Amino acid sequence: MEGTTILSLILFAVLMTGTPGPNNMMVTASGANFGYWRSVPHLLGISLGMASLLTVIAAGLGVIFERYPMMHDVLKVIGCSYLLYLAWKIATAVAVTDTQFQPDTNPMGILAAALFQYVNPKAWMMAATAISTFAVNGEQYWQSVLMIVVVFAVVSFFCVSLWAIMGVMIRRWLTSVKRSVRFNQVMGGLTAACVTMIW
Repeated sequence: MEGTTILSLILFAVLMTGTPGPNNMMVTASGANFGYWRSVPHLLGISLGMASLLTVIAAGLGVIFERYPMMHDVLKVIGCSYLLYLAWKIATAVAVTDTQFQPDTNPMGILAAALFQYVNPKAWMMAATAISTFAVNGEQYWQSVLMIVVVFAVVSFFCVSLWAIMGVMIRRWLTSVKRSVRFNQVMGGLTAACVTMIW
């Protein structure tokens, strides 16, 4: 890849992974409720999930959606259903200032966050667009795919980290159970609202 193409790829990755979406809403809530370091597995899972999804699409799985458009609608239904479930979990999460904080409550882990990318229609759209736009045909195909995967993995981790840090900063204002509960409800509502962007 040429330097200008790589720069365009980086800017595209920043635009796609840095703008509001399901991942960013969830990591903001995670940062506020669990802090940055406990949210790192969630952040890593997003990056690894995107990297693996890009690889799978580059290997040809994306052709299935071209041949069977109905599969895209099925993915949307599954993804949106799971997203609404996660939105409900966020909205009803235990308040961060609650002294009765449940010890078994944990942020999303690496595997769950990685697998979520496979039912996240926005992730599929990002990955399919990235491969179709920036992958080079011919002998350099897999070399260009590797560059796309690396750029998205690094950029997505950086971008979702910023959203998680924003959540940590918001936590300073969550000085009461009432504020914490309201924050979780708002973040759950915003996560659910991502469904409208998907459709």
